Order: sequence, then structure tokens, then C-alpha cells
Amino acid sequence: MTSRTLVAVLTGAGISTDSGIPDYRGPNGLWQRDPSAQDLVTIGPYLTDTEVRQRAWLMRRDAGALGAEPNAGHRALVELERALPLRVLTQNVDGLHQKAGMPARKVLELHGTAQQVQCVRCRVRSTMAEALERVAAGEPDPPCRECGGILKPATVMFGEPLDPVVLEQAAGIAQACDLFVAVGSSLQVHPAAGLVEVAVKAGARLVVMNAEPTPYDELASEVVREPISTALPALVARVAA
Repeated sequence: MTSRTLVAVLTGAGISTDSGIPDYRGPNGLWQRDPSAQDLVTIGPYLTDTEVRQRAWLMRRDAGALGAEPNAGHRALVELERALPLRVLTQNVDGLHQKAGMPARKVLELHGTAQQVQCVRCRVRSTMAEALERVAAGEPDPPCRECGGILKPATVMFGEPLDPVVLEQAAGIAQACDLFVAVGSSLQVHPAAGLVEVAVKAGARLVVMNAEPTPYDELASEVVREPISTALPALVARVAA
């Protein structure tokens, strides 16, 4: 590819499983092991049920996601960014693309970030690390220090709309790119999954890299089922050559 080729990469939970962060829908995903865990990341139950919030805080405390490290898949995209114009559109909230060295301005976090928490009443933000310290100190459902409101991760939980500004930016990138690579995403969560169709309709070549079939495989010029931590570096080596 030429140095002017724009590559858009949509990443889902599958790129981070090798960093110890479980996905939701995969064969070994969180919801397969515990279907009730879906409530912990769904806005309705989270806001109305204190027990759900307490379980959610324990899940965040025990998951250790804040201590997760980037893997070979994340690092491969950093290498690609050094070779070609690249934008990462991520459904993940773990911040591992930036931690791997991807410039923050080139990462669109479609579903927000788990590195911060936000009050649902006054919208003030603080760090997730501070909130988890409060949980460890004995607060099972820490309220906002400013107004006493409910704290939630600064993520788009299931049942919440995406930020329309972020979505518009992502759609613009999908429409402008020459190559669209979907990595580790089930492509079942909309509107993020719909970016694939936007890119293909605009003439982009599509590569789907996911362990399980997706609804968009038939639109792809290449479908990869190999482990992402080995397959993505191999793809990057080809694309950047």
C-alpha cells in the first residue's frame, strides 16, 4: 500500500483477551460463564438496583483491568501507525491502545473509558483508581463526593446512546478509509458495527479478524480466524510493506 493509504481499524474485546481482559460474547466470555453479569454493565439495572451496583464494583475491583498491559496485537497497530495514516476506532474501554503507544488523538473510544468514573447526576468525573480505593476501604457503592449521586464508569453502558459527536467522527473515518480492519469484534453491537457497512459502501476493502463468525464476513475480502496476537502482527507486516 502507498504511504497515503488511510487505514481504519475497529477493535473489539477480542484484541484485549490476551491481556487478561475477558470478552462478553465469546465461547469463554463473561456472559457465557455468568449470564446475570450482563446486568452489571446495563444502565437500567445499574441505576435502579443497589445490589447490582455493589456486584459491579466488586467485579471491577477483582478484574484488575487497570493493571492490564498491552499485548502483541496492540503493539502491532502502533507499528502500523508509524508506517501509514491510521485511525483506531475502539469498542474497548481499557485504554490499552494508548498504553501501547498509540497517540491518543488517533484513537476514538466509541464506548468511553473505564479509566474514569462519572456521576450520573452532576456529571463530575474522577479516576476509577480512586473509586476502587474507596471500595477497598469499605464503601460497597461509593457515591459522588460532590453531590452524593450514583457513580458509574465513564463508559457507554448497554442501554445508553453513543456520543453523537464521536459517532459522527467515526463514520467520517470509515467513509474516507481505503482499508477497514475489524479486529476481535463480534460486530453485533450497533451503531459501532454499522461502521463496517459505511466503509464497504464507500469502497474500502474489508478484513475481518475474529475467532467466531460475524454478520459481516460475507462482505470481507479476507476473513482471519487465527489468534489475534499472532495474526494481527502478520497482517500489519503485509499492509505496511
